[in-house]
Amino acid sequence: MTDAAHVSSRQQIVVDEVFPHAPEVIWRALTTGEIMARWLMEPKGFEPVVGNRFTYQTKPAGAWDGAIHCEVLEVVEHTRFSYAWRGGDEANQGYGSKLDTVVTWTLEPVAEGTRIRLVHSGFELPKNEVAFRNMGDGWKVVVPRLEATIRDTG
Repeated sequence: MTDAAHVSSRQQIVVDEVFPHAPEVIWRALTTGEIMARWLMEPKGFEPVVGNRFTYQTKPAGAWDGAIHCEVLEVVEHTRFSYAWRGGDEANQGYGSKLDTVVTWTLEPVAEGTRIRLVHSGFELPKNEVAFRNMGDGWKVVVPRLEATIRDTG
């Protein structure tokens, strides 16, 4: 095996959409726990304050209990919201492998409303291949669900 075979690659998922809403409206949906629970998962202990730690709970696998441990990294009101997204276990292969990533939401006013850009970065391939693939598909469903939730909550 060559040295190149041992080198891992970091990848990111990017979803870019334009919503017909003001940044303030989208911001509220991104940073209010009760609303987040409607379009993503219920965050336990969430506050949109840098340093705040919170969790999501998903399906456990092997040595992993299914907890996603998050920490708010950046809050720029109506513009940028970023948090660590960590989970999995070193003993797991595939689903539930150790994951240490960052989710960043960026909002930019445009003529049609607001451009929302999600970047979920830090996937280490091949170790996080399953998470990268599953979450890549998942975010493409979740982001439109965010827009539908915003429409429903007014």
